[in-house]
Amino acid sequence: MTMTRTITVTGEGTAEAVPDLLTLTLAVEVRRDSAGTAYDDAGEVASAVTVALRGHGVAGLDLRTSGLNLRAELVWAENQGQKVSGYVASTTLVARVSPPTAAPSAISAAVAAGGDSLRIHGIEQGFADSSAVAAQAQEAAWREAEAKAARFAALAGARLGQVLSIEQRAAHGAPVPMMGDMKRASASEGVAIEAGSMAVSATVAVQWELVQLEPASTSRDAG
Repeated sequence: MTMTRTITVTGEGTAEAVPDLLTLTLAVEVRRDSAGTAYDDAGEVASAVTVALRGHGVAGLDLRTSGLNLRAELVWAENQGQKVSGYVASTTLVARVSPPTAAPSAISAAVAAGGDSLRIHGIEQGFADSSAVAAQAQEAAWREAEAKAARFAALAGARLGQVLSIEQRAAHGAPVPMMGDMKRASASEGVAIEAGSMAVSATVAVQWELVQLEPASTSRDAG
């Protein structure tokens, strides 16, 4: 029984696109003498921040509360041990801003509404729908795998036959600078956000059947 000869090759591909979504994480933190006052005031500040974000184009579905905390703040006093010095109430808001160019004014409005009680925990750029750029990365990974497999097959005196298996590996994305025309997200106030590009990568492992090449035929002169 003749065994099927195969070749398995891994291809990697990358595609870049300009992010169309920015995720902003904000925290409200309030210190007061009583737990009830801290809790109520934190709620008022959070509501003011939410209203400010909505007023700058952030839809209700793109706002989410991801954390709520109320704790006593303790201090050490000589000959008295630990004492409660006050209470801290905090909550975290996650806002999705699209397009990212709207983020600077939205952040400035949130800071103005939250005042000294607001903390910015970070921003992350990405895609509202990454399927298109992911598909481009997958196509690039396939082309690389196919080209590598064809080269190895030729070295082995064979050609590629049918595809026997395809295994898609986990894709990942990482922000990279936009080459050439780098643009800045304009902002009339606050910190401007640089517009770059996001690189999405894909990896695929493909197994082909190897088909042996037929030797070239020779002809003889008759007679």
